[in-house]
Amino acid sequence: MSLPVEPGERHRVVAAGFSKRVLGVSDWDASAPVPDWRARDVVGHLVEWFPGFLKSATGLDLDRGPSTEEDPVAAWQVHADAVQRLLDGPESTTPFKHPMVGELPLPDAVDRFYTTDVFLHTWDLARATGQDEQLDADFCADLLAGMTPIEDLLRSSGQYGPAVHVPADADVQTRLLAFIGRDPLNSKE
Repeated sequence: MSLPVEPGERHRVVAAGFSKRVLGVSDWDASAPVPDWRARDVVGHLVEWFPGFLKSATGLDLDRGPSTEEDPVAAWQVHADAVQRLLDGPESTTPFKHPMVGELPLPDAVDRFYTTDVFLHTWDLARATGQDEQLDADFCADLLAGMTPIEDLLRSSGQYGPAVHVPADADVQTRLLAFIGRDPLNSKE
């Protein structure tokens, strides 16, 4: 399966995949593959960083739900719905201007920075909670091809851990996860 290319539709599909994992969590305190994170912290990361980033670049505020400590399912759902309304509605034409990334069409910025993050963290939540870890292989390949040439920039951002060694003939999902600092060959981190 290939993900849609249009940013609003891609977000809809990626967020639905993440939502499926959110609804399947039975232990929100399970350890996640990101050091010092629990399953609820994976959700917390997504609902906490993006609203500030969006506001700084557009002036727009997203609806906020409860905290992930209180109700991670509701926190995610309110957030994901707010992002989708943004992409589907008239605010999608709002200029996106950020000092670190320049000016982009808002849907493209959401796709590049946020939807990609949701996609990658889907694996983290799935791994933490023993759910389906399979990601879209075509999008994994696209991300890996786009990230590899800017590896130094990505690593210097502090957002990615050191690459993990995996066999050169590993599937593209395994290579992408290893590139961003995950160890997908361990049964659970």
